[in-house]
Amino acid sequence: MCGISGLFSALYSPDKQRELVATMNRCMAHRGPDNDGHFQHGQLCLGHRRLSIIDLSADGNQPFYEPSGRYVMVYNGELYNYKELKLELQRAPHGTATTPYFFKTNSDTEVLMAAYLRWGKECLQYLQGMFAFAIYDKQNGELFLVRDRFGVKPLYYYFGKEGLVFASELRAILKSGFSKFTLHHEAMSEYFMYQTIHAPNTIVKQIQLLEPGHYLTLRDGELTKSSWYRFKVGSNKEETYEATCRRVYELLYAAVAKRLNADVPFGAFLSGGIDSSAIVALMSQASTERVRTFNIAFDESEFSESHYARLIAKKFNTVHEEIVLSPDHFLEALPEALAAIDHPGGDGPNTYIVSRAARRAGITMALSGVGGDELFAGYGVFKRMHQLASSSWVSNLPPALRKMAASGYRLLRSDINSGRKADLLALSKIDFESTYPLNRALFPDKVLRSLVKESNYHNQLRAIMDTVPQANDHLLSAVSVAEHKTYLQNVLLRDADQMSMAVSLEVREPFLDHQLIEYVLNVPDEWKYPHTPKKLLTDSLGDLLPPEIIHRPKMGFTLPWEHWMKKELHAFCVQNLNLLSQMPFANEVGIQRIWKNFEAGKNGVNAGRIWHLVALADWINKNQISVD
Repeated sequence: MCGISGLFSALYSPDKQRELVATMNRCMAHRGPDNDGHFQHGQLCLGHRRLSIIDLSADGNQPFYEPSGRYVMVYNGELYNYKELKLELQRAPHGTATTPYFFKTNSDTEVLMAAYLRWGKECLQYLQGMFAFAIYDKQNGELFLVRDRFGVKPLYYYFGKEGLVFASELRAILKSGFSKFTLHHEAMSEYFMYQTIHAPNTIVKQIQLLEPGHYLTLRDGELTKSSWYRFKVGSNKEETYEATCRRVYELLYAAVAKRLNADVPFGAFLSGGIDSSAIVALMSQASTERVRTFNIAFDESEFSESHYARLIAKKFNTVHEEIVLSPDHFLEALPEALAAIDHPGGDGPNTYIVSRAARRAGITMALSGVGGDELFAGYGVFKRMHQLASSSWVSNLPPALRKMAASGYRLLRSDINSGRKADLLALSKIDFESTYPLNRALFPDKVLRSLVKESNYHNQLRAIMDTVPQANDHLLSAVSVAEHKTYLQNVLLRDADQMSMAVSLEVREPFLDHQLIEYVLNVPDEWKYPHTPKKLLTDSLGDLLPPEIIHRPKMGFTLPWEHWMKKELHAFCVQNLNLLSQMPFANEVGIQRIWKNFEAGKNGVNAGRIWHLVALADWINKNQISVD
């Protein structure tokens, strides 16, 4: 796991190019403490920071050059099938003029380069892993930039009159001095509503985030973007439910086993929920060593999941470490966590705490259960969307009558959840594309308009909904894809990357194995509907997980923000919300009102609906970005 950077510009001398890339590399030193490298040729300069995971020798350092010297690459990620690809690339296909590739290293980096030499851009279809990389062809001056299928690894870029600049982190581009950057005012309502800004947009107006499953090609001064991977939803009714469960188990086991390949110590995050427990169970089966597990425990017992984590640790005989977190511990770590945030959001410090603990224990790579809820209908949004689709009488009501009902509902109820239901009733059309964004919204439209001056939060979500494939009897699969394209990619994975890499820890997510995802998306709804929590997943695991884990109350990995924001973090929150209130895109009265409601526990304003606003103000202030 690493950090990559680069620029292509005719405006800067070679010395200036190296200076700008060196600045970006220094900004990302935490992503790769093991080596710092760069390459300069003509109008191009590439940079790389290395965190050694596979082949710890200097042979794996980057930029990486293929034998003829024509191509050079910087790469961030891991190929989980690199050993299989290496065997294939070492032999020439029968009856062709293709020559075998002779490897000089044991790294997956060289395998990626060899795959590109063999198959060109089609090599992407062969890759199993998480990655963002750049390959430069010195002969024709073409630069090829790629991001993995599901957006596990980030790739930010700016393209303008100065040229092209890119990096693994947004702040590296901000600090490069390549251009003048400003806050993205038009995207603020989207951030307020969804605690993130969805790709390709970012919080910085001029900087974009390459969408998952896409690549960029720069040649002769022209930048083109193409899609190389799309979700597919179809039918898989030929198999029995029992056969489907067996296949899910096989695919998930293979996904875990592939991700255990590393030349460094590794472990797993264990919350005690279904997803992390499943990963630990399968790691214990696939690994020849005792698995190391890490759990966060709180003084506030209502938030602590340590009992369930201990149960799993004991069952699978893991080397278990419980990190007991008090408000004092958290306050001590919070400045570090906030300083590590590359793009503001609502959930990052959670991941930072457990990542830091794992890294301090000597772990360089950890497996996570991220992605299980999105694939196996673990969130409430799955049931809500299913119930809505089953309630045909709602959509059959005339729009005028529904709007009248919504107005009456707003008069009778003033809390946030009721306001969101009223917004749903008031829709001109009750369909998947319109209702899903409301199910993910933090506020009703009226409250949002009181917080931010421009309310255009729906624009990017509408564009995303247009790309969600749908098929008969596969509503839950459509929700899965929507979850991937919104919350998972733009909140959870962004947080996981920036917070784990802030402490030089690589995180791998078996539930994001594309073969597993493609199979489950084609399983019919009746087999995935969560009559019991994540029924298809737990049935596929047989008796691996005890009933106490399957049927426990769902909590998710969260910190006791509600307590801390009203006590230990109160002054910090007030300071930043006051700062946010004075920014040109914000409505001061609305922000102060929602904070007062939170303090009083009124109208459904909980910590999850306001912490991301605190984090936003803190990020803008720390990064000194222009808000004008």
